[in-house]
Amino acid sequence: MSDLARTKQPGPTLNQRFFTLRRFCFLVAAIIIALLPLIFPSSYWRTNLIVCAINVLLAIGLDFVLGYTGQLNIGQSAFYGIGAYASTLLIIKLAVPFWVAFVLGVLISGMGGALLSLFAVRLRGHYLAIASLGFAVITYQILLNWISLTQGPLGIYAIAPPPPIALPWLPRIVFTNLTNLFYLIAGFALVVYFILDQLVRSPIGATLTAIREDDLSAASLGIDAFFITESFSMLAMVIVGGMGTLIGPVFGAILLTVLPEVLRGIGDLRLIVYGAAVTLVVLFMPGGLVQGARVIARRALRITTKFEARP
Repeated sequence: MSDLARTKQPGPTLNQRFFTLRRFCFLVAAIIIALLPLIFPSSYWRTNLIVCAINVLLAIGLDFVLGYTGQLNIGQSAFYGIGAYASTLLIIKLAVPFWVAFVLGVLISGMGGALLSLFAVRLRGHYLAIASLGFAVITYQILLNWISLTQGPLGIYAIAPPPPIALPWLPRIVFTNLTNLFYLIAGFALVVYFILDQLVRSPIGATLTAIREDDLSAASLGIDAFFITESFSMLAMVIVGGMGTLIGPVFGAILLTVLPEVLRGIGDLRLIVYGAAVTLVVLFMPGGLVQGARVIARRALRITTKFEARP
């Protein structure tokens, strides 16, 4: 092949570059997750890593509703609580195997969402926010006051971890080990993120975006729009990270989970620093942390493209 023919071959398009970058970032994320328990060997920080992974799951789930459909749901903590209590009570009261109870907990939580949708399907904006907030309050009061079932404010304690998993030619994976428990929850978070990432880039994702931009027009085309502090914490994670980006709430969940722990040494002053940090992000980066990352990535890509275009 001549030099002239080689110079005329088209290079990768911008979309192809971003697709390759996304796959690379996903691989890097998996490697970082694998290394985190080694970087933070203490049980205190490994416990915080587990909380981070749980919050990431909650934040990306809320972002799917808030960021892509524009529906302000403040009842996320209710579904979280319903699933947690349902699966735990099935295990403790009825001796249901852990993984069966895990699936049933998801289904029961989903049924709670379906029940709410029967009453809130026609609500929009702040009306939906109030309805979902009311649902969260009712759920919280039931869990708090049904003492014979939930033990009320004492909560349910001495909950056994997931049963060990035995894999061929490998030692048993025991989840009393905090590292293994973190890998389990972070693994679920990665899988859920990948599924949602594929979903929002499918025709379903286009439907959700249409609902967010103009739900009345979307409906005319045949498209249906289908303690409280925890809900607001999830909301803050999504907003600070960047709504409608999926990856943004991941960073928001990590930041707003780790930051209070890092600042714990300065006492109550940490609340001021925490609030100021959140306020600054919202004021100067309306698109969240992911907005800043995108600006940096675009500039870096432009610089790289200019260098590659030089003879």
